[in-house]
Amino acid sequence: MIDIAMLNEFVVEAKAATYVGGGVARAPCRPGAHDIGYERGDWRYLDSYFGGTDFAGQEVVWLAGEPVWAMNYFGCIIAPELIDGTAAGAVIKAVLSAMYREGRFLGGMEFDHPFGRYIDSSEGGCERFIGHECIMIDGQKAYMLDYRGGLVIP
Repeated sequence: MIDIAMLNEFVVEAKAATYVGGGVARAPCRPGAHDIGYERGDWRYLDSYFGGTDFAGQEVVWLAGEPVWAMNYFGCIIAPELIDGTAAGAVIKAVLSAMYREGRFLGGMEFDHPFGRYIDSSEGGCERFIGHECIMIDGQKAYMLDYRGGLVIP
């Protein structure tokens, strides 16, 4: 059985080094995908997504060549008159950086940013979870993302 604390630590480390940390894009593993990855020892992480302001993706962690964890997500701008992709990305990067510094990647986070109020809630832990994040502007939801994932067990 996989050590959940080590898995959680690696997921946080990988997420911090890729999207939030400005990691280098890789050649896409699927046509039209945007891929960014991270590796340490026997651990490997890949975030592969499609789209821009409206996007869908999947993150996968492998240990010694075997997939052990995955997360799927879909996000979109729902009020383009209130926020654009650049502003939403700035909010998300600021919030996720703060969350990763706390050693976690799952919800229970509210954050006020000049571009809007970020709210993230989730149920479960690294083993199995579901969550929703959004950016509120003047009481209106302007951006949203749903995510779910957990252990991959053969």
